[in-house]
Amino acid sequence: MSVAPAFDAAAMSLSVDDAALLGRRAVLGPAYRLFYEKPFAPVRGLDVWLYDAAGRAYLDAYNNVPSVGHCHPRIVAALQRQATALNTHTRYLHESVVEYAERLVARFPAALDTVMFTCSGSEANDLALRIVHEATGRRGLIVTENAYHGVTAALADLSPSVQSRAYRGAAPGGAPALPLAPHVRTVRAPDVQRAGLRGAASGPDVAARFALDVRMAIADLQRGGVEPAALIVDTVFASDGIHTDPVGSLAAGAAVIREHGGLFVADEVQGGFGRTGGVWWAFERDGIVPDIVTLGKPMGAGHPVAGLVTRAELLADFGARRRYFNTFGGNTVSAAVGLAVLDVIEEEGLVERAGVVGAHLQERLAALALRHAEIAEVRGRGLYIGVALIDPDGGPGTERAIGVMNRLRERGILIGLCGLDSNVLKIRPPLTFGVDHADLLVGALDAALGEA
Repeated sequence: MSVAPAFDAAAMSLSVDDAALLGRRAVLGPAYRLFYEKPFAPVRGLDVWLYDAAGRAYLDAYNNVPSVGHCHPRIVAALQRQATALNTHTRYLHESVVEYAERLVARFPAALDTVMFTCSGSEANDLALRIVHEATGRRGLIVTENAYHGVTAALADLSPSVQSRAYRGAAPGGAPALPLAPHVRTVRAPDVQRAGLRGAASGPDVAARFALDVRMAIADLQRGGVEPAALIVDTVFASDGIHTDPVGSLAAGAAVIREHGGLFVADEVQGGFGRTGGVWWAFERDGIVPDIVTLGKPMGAGHPVAGLVTRAELLADFGARRRYFNTFGGNTVSAAVGLAVLDVIEEEGLVERAGVVGAHLQERLAALALRHAEIAEVRGRGLYIGVALIDPDGGPGTERAIGVMNRLRERGILIGLCGLDSNVLKIRPPLTFGVDHADLLVGALDAALGEA
């Protein structure tokens, strides 16, 4: 419903002094970043709503991690039930861990038949790198120019977005961006707007350009004496500004890396579990089968469970030479939560719902673009949508986007930003988002743009 359920913070004796909390937060150090000019301090979450200590409700159009809504009672009950019985690891046999693995891989193409569990998307991507290096005997990696793939040292090399415009200004002393590691090359995301392409014929053109960029990156690696091991992409190109259309780019890039003996790794932390609507995995739009698919915390609706799915032969080769053990990766509580998330997605029809609600939201946003010239493009699929803003001179509307995001926060709507220039409004709500919520968001965005 478009009206938030009542939440009486006073009755629960909840009180947060935001200013005092902000001061105390120094104990966490300067590397963390807060959203919004006026930081937000939620104390309660319920479905698509977050509440502050005063009991004010905020429509959450940003958080994909609680994929089936904040504090879904089925998820909470499953966690509590298993936590009171047993919480242990994969060195012991346990029915629920195996059942979860079976049900998860059943949602993938038949060739992707084996899963390994981790606690985070970062761990999943780090494990994928180990498997890639073992399978190919190579080190060269290709990512998009504003990618984000995780927090480990190895993945920081593959995450140029942490050096993007949005972060450089906040670096101590205005420190310059760090150079990429010598075994990493970047390519442009398949972006119709930046390529200057429009119309039905643009799809093959964008895919061909992406394939050419991958080919050129491989050649540049080889000039440096490094052979290509993998192309790794977030399948919705979220940090690059959200690019899911036109189709064909994933398949074109995968074909080039495979032609040169490398593997294609689909990072589905952002796009997976029905997020793009109608299909479970964002890579399905191109009709391809990746070599490795990595997954993140949306699979646990906020509980720290993640993993990767791949071909049995890749893990057979890896396991013959390497041992992998993760104390909490694949624990019994995580398996119970993961099973409950699958149940909710299936029983509540959330994959299909994301498609229907997302189409409605995009239609409303496209109509909004006719009234606001600063909207250059509405992108995305399902419930992962980007609204690219520009300045009057046609340049990226970074400051405009920052202003709109903060005005929406004041109006009780939470969104984020993405893109190389941080000029794309990022709309990525829980999958339980409805048509009425979409209408509420569009109305507030219309007002916020008008105030600009």
